[in-house]
Amino acid sequence: MLTSDQLAAIRREYRSARLDESTIAADPIEQLQCWLEDAIRAAVPEPTAMALATADGNPTVRMVLLKGIENGCLQFYTNIESAKARAIAVNPNVALLFYWAELERQVRIEGRAQLLDRETVAAYFALRPRGAQIGAWASRQSTPLSSRAELEEAVAQIENQFAGIEQIPPPPWWGGYAVEPRVVEFWQGRENRLHDRFRFERTTTGWLRQRLAP
Repeated sequence: MLTSDQLAAIRREYRSARLDESTIAADPIEQLQCWLEDAIRAAVPEPTAMALATADGNPTVRMVLLKGIENGCLQFYTNIESAKARAIAVNPNVALLFYWAELERQVRIEGRAQLLDRETVAAYFALRPRGAQIGAWASRQSTPLSSRAELEEAVAQIENQFAGIEQIPPPPWWGGYAVEPRVVEFWQGRENRLHDRFRFERTTTGWLRQRLAP
């Protein structure tokens, strides 16, 4: 078992890049897109993965995948009867976190989530692999299962139900959310823990940008 001293000794220096006033974009969504492109070019595993934190009394966090950026909002898809969806229904204020360890970068986002319209949901669902479409119908996310066999049996039933049907529609319990950011913070690791941090906050006249102490 690792000791506290062993854990405390794990340390690395961040030297790969810097972020300053001359290079950061004036709009945080533009800057986020630039960093996403960097992560994709660098072949970072799951570059669109983001932690989603909700709080409907007790805070919870899980990973989801960014699937679109439209009108300044970040989109992800899920079962809208899931635990995360129930939490959002109670409190739509959420937080997102991108972390690209290979690039020594992270982006924190605070904003408000709202359901996507069914037309947008259907258009994205049509792009999913058939196996993922079947899975969306078979899995009632966050509900208890007696065994793996129960899930596999549900998959087989759905495959049979849609056999010979080319276009599978999204289930009524499957949808998506758009998160409108109100705060976006960029973190670039630097040597000696003197990291570069910039915080954008939405105001009535646009985005206010501030450099933060590390």
